[in-house]
Parts: sequence; structure tokens; C-alpha cells
Amino acid sequence: MTKNRLKDEKSPYLLQHADNPVNWYAWSDEAFNAATAEDKPIFLSIGYSTCHWCHVMKRESFEDTEVAALMNDTFISIKLDREERPDIDNIYMTACQMMTGGGGWPLTIIMFPDGRPFFAATYIPKQNRGSMAGMMFLVPRVKQAWRHERDELIRTADYVTALMRENALKSTTSVQPITKITEIMQITYRAVASSFDNINGGFGSAPKFPVAHNILFLLRYYQNTGEAAALKMAEKTLHAMRMGGIYDQLGYGFHRYSTDASWHVPHFEKMLYDQALLLMAYTGAYTVTADEFYKRTAYEITAYVLRDMLGAEGGFYSAEDAESEGVEGKFYFWTYEQLRATLSPEETAAVIEVFGVTENPQSGGINNILHMVKAESQLNLERRTLINTAREKLFKARQTRIPPHKDDKILTDLNGLMAAALAIAGRAFNDNSLISAASAAVGFIERTMAAEPGGLMHRYRDGQSAISGMINDYASVIWALVELYEATSDNACLVSAKKYMDYLIEHFWDFEGGGFFFTDKASETLIVRQKEFYDGAVPSGNSIALYNMLRLSKILGDQQLDKMSHELIAAASAVFHPLYQGHILIMA
Repeated sequence: MTKNRLKDEKSPYLLQHADNPVNWYAWSDEAFNAATAEDKPIFLSIGYSTCHWCHVMKRESFEDTEVAALMNDTFISIKLDREERPDIDNIYMTACQMMTGGGGWPLTIIMFPDGRPFFAATYIPKQNRGSMAGMMFLVPRVKQAWRHERDELIRTADYVTALMRENALKSTTSVQPITKITEIMQITYRAVASSFDNINGGFGSAPKFPVAHNILFLLRYYQNTGEAAALKMAEKTLHAMRMGGIYDQLGYGFHRYSTDASWHVPHFEKMLYDQALLLMAYTGAYTVTADEFYKRTAYEITAYVLRDMLGAEGGFYSAEDAESEGVEGKFYFWTYEQLRATLSPEETAAVIEVFGVTENPQSGGINNILHMVKAESQLNLERRTLINTAREKLFKARQTRIPPHKDDKILTDLNGLMAAALAIAGRAFNDNSLISAASAAVGFIERTMAAEPGGLMHRYRDGQSAISGMINDYASVIWALVELYEATSDNACLVSAKKYMDYLIEHFWDFEGGGFFFTDKASETLIVRQKEFYDGAVPSGNSIALYNMLRLSKILGDQQLDKMSHELIAAASAVFHPLYQGHILIMA
């Protein structure tokens, strides 16, 4: 089978598209030069290797010779891994949200050869579907507009690009620095509480994400104020998630999100960052309540991560797919007959009682998604023993199935998060093995991701580190080093943390407007140099950096860091003022 230009890339996502009939380029000067030379728009497709809808669009369109022929005639097509280049993804996701009011992956951008976007969408089917335009309609329409309506495309691209640049400069607005931290905490608490689901736990409605940093904020708020409702919201959410189908009841670890409000039917991806942040949340809940339920869940998360996500060289892999054999969730589903064939009658009865198994489940067709309808604390010793034995048998049987694809690239920012979480858990549980695992992960980063002069690289795979580090890489590693110092009192951790903080300030700090840019000042020039303050699936780089600056300023007695932390807060104020509804201070 003929391979396209992606065959030599390291990204698992790009390699998944290496045998497409689409004449893909990686993000490169070669691609942009070709677009200029051939006078073609660029079709930029952004996703990641464990993205379900990316797989769907690949099968429907990018593997289809009809669609590929149209794309090759009309576009220079670029395929991008959002996890390798979050800087580019952030820019064009912002453009998509401005142009469509929403976003997601796969992210589809059509743009001029200089990077200015004039069309944005997410998943696009091959054929028109309802009000959704399909590739077979869209591509010829873009070709027609490119030839005969280019002035209109230019106006759209100029307007969107100007608006993005204007928004990127908001944090340079001069505002009075925030000093009323208590007021901000109260406003943030009210915002979080207003979205709380009193029936099912969690925040908002379906689809429902874990949002571990909301839980961490509620735990901190309870500790600072004694507000019982904050603790109640955190505990209800943590219990509901651990009992639900969003949790892998056999192999442990959390899936990406729940498609329903009650945590029953998950989207089956497993992301390293979710494990890290939820490990922090369950550890934090144990620290506050001393409830063994949270400690046990924390240890289960670490068991999954250390068993399935730790590479032989010492770094943690990025994610596991939702699909196996082309079917989402197939690895995790159980029919009633499969359970009966694997377990004894007594064990089957216990599983039916505890995990909500039926012969004709309402969700998943004939397939059961194991979720706990009865807590283990409600079981007698005999029942609990049966459940533990059944779990072991089912897990062993599941290991014979074809597993989901694992994205085995190692990312500095995600490894920093995981190392910080392990250090926090190790300290809370007085467990040196967890602290050693955290130390090993940081050692891998410092050994393998080192870049001159004193910086870090972002991605490692197949023996090669590449891509200049971005703010989240530095911020997460500094966080891990500070947590390791707290757990071990090893001054070498502080020395490294300060070294990376100095590098971050020198290369990323906005000396005019305050706050950190997403990219190094020497990085590739893109259409916008962004700052990120809002927390998404993970806390923003500026959130983590602020947390690090506040802690290091106190540990080291560094007045300059303290001063700069207030400048960062002021920069964020320009974005969030006057409501301060962002979560930049939730960790502080």
C-alpha cells in the first residue's frame, strides 16, 4: 500500500493516516510553501490518536478515494496531532469557537497559505447529513469560492485573525490588581455551586466530565471556610464517579467522560491527565475526611497507571483509545452470557447484585457496562469476597481480548502532572513507593527531555525527543518538583524547580502585560502568540505557574517571585474582570 508523507512521523495519530489516499503533509514549511506555489488553500485537520470521531472521519472520508481525490485537487492538506502541538491547536480551536460557537475534535480548518482561517468545523461526514454539509459538497464549494469569491474569504480571514489578536492582547489592559482573594473565592464557589448536579453529582448535564480541578477547589474552599456544602458537593461527585460506568470497575482508572448525567455510559477513552488530576482529587478527599474509600480509589488509580501506562524507559504514555476492533467500548462490555461462562453461579449472583447486570440492559444493547449499584461497604464479608474473586476472574478474561490502541508518546506536561499527583499521594499516604515513582518520572523528564540552553522538549517517542517545550511542560514539571520537595525535603528538587522557573520567566513572561505566553519567545511564529488563563481539561499553564510562584516565593523567601505572582493575577484580571469567573486561583 502506498504511503503518504506522514509515514516518517513519530506521532501515532499522524501514522494512523500514513496510508490514506489523501496527500497529507505534516505541519511544515514544505506544506506552506506548496500552498503558496500552487495557489491552494490549506485544509488543516487536527485530532489525536485516541479520538473516536477522528477515527470516524478517517474511515468515512480520509480513507475514501472519492473524497481524497477532491481534497488533493483543491487543497494542500495538513494533518496535526493536537497533543504534540497544543500551541497550534489552541489558536485554531479559538478560531473555530469564534466562527461556529463551538469546538471539538477532529478540528477542521480551511485557511490561507499564511495561516489565516476562513472556515472552521469539527467532524464532517462524507455526504450531507441533515443541516450538516458533507465533504463531497463542501470541497467543491470551497474550490469555487477560492477561484471566484476570494475577496469574501479574505474579509472573513482578516476579521477572524484581527479578533484573535485583539483577544490575545486583553491581558495587557491596565487594571487594578486583585487583592480581595476572599471575594474571588466566594464568587468562584458560587459559580461552581450553580452548576452542581444535586441528583447525580458532578457539574452540568450530559455529557458530564470529571472536572477534577472543581473538586480540588471545593476541598480547598471547605478547608478555608468550613462551608459544609462545598465538601458535600465534592464527596457526592467523587462517590458517584467511582461507582459509575465512567470508572473501569475491573482494571481501574477513569474513562474520559460520561455520555449521560448519571455517570453510567462513558466515552471509553482513558487519558493520563484525568488519572493524574483525579488521583489528586481522591487523595485530597482522603486528607480532608480520612475516609478509606478515597484512599482505596487513589491506590486503584495508581495501580492502573503503573501497570498499563508506564513505559519501559520510565515515562508515562498519553492515553488509551475508546475503540477496539473498530467498536467503541468493545473491550469493556460484558454480555450476561459471557459473565455466566466466566464465573461460578455464586459469583454471577454477586456481580448481578453489585454491578447492575441484567440480561437485557437498557444501555449498550445486549452489553452490560459494569457500574456499582451497591457500595462495597454495604456488603457482608462473604459477598465482598465473592466480588473480589469475580473481579479477578473477569479482569483475567478481559486480558485475552484485543485491547484498545495505546498512544505511546510521552509528553512532558502530562508526565509532570502524573509525577505531581504521585508525590502528593505518596506524602498523604506515607508511601515511599509512590514517591519513588514520582521521582523516577521526573528523572526521566530531566534526563530525556533536556534541551539547550537549560530548557525542555515536549514529546518523546521511539528514542527521540522533539518539539520545544511550552508553558504547560515547564509549569507541570515545576509543580512535580515542588511536590517532591515537600515529600522528601530534598533540596535538589528546589534547585531544579527554581532553574525551570527562571527559564520560564526569561523565555515566556510578558514583560509588558504580565503573565506567561503559551510559547517560548524563540518558538515558531504563528498568527497569534496566545496566553491561556482559562482551565480546560487540565488547569491552564498560567494557573499552574501562579500556584508554583506563590509556593516557591514562600519556600525560598523570594520577593521577586511574589511580586510577579501579583502581576500574573493582574494580567488574568484583565481577562476575567469584572466577574472573575475563571478558575485561575483554584489551586492557590
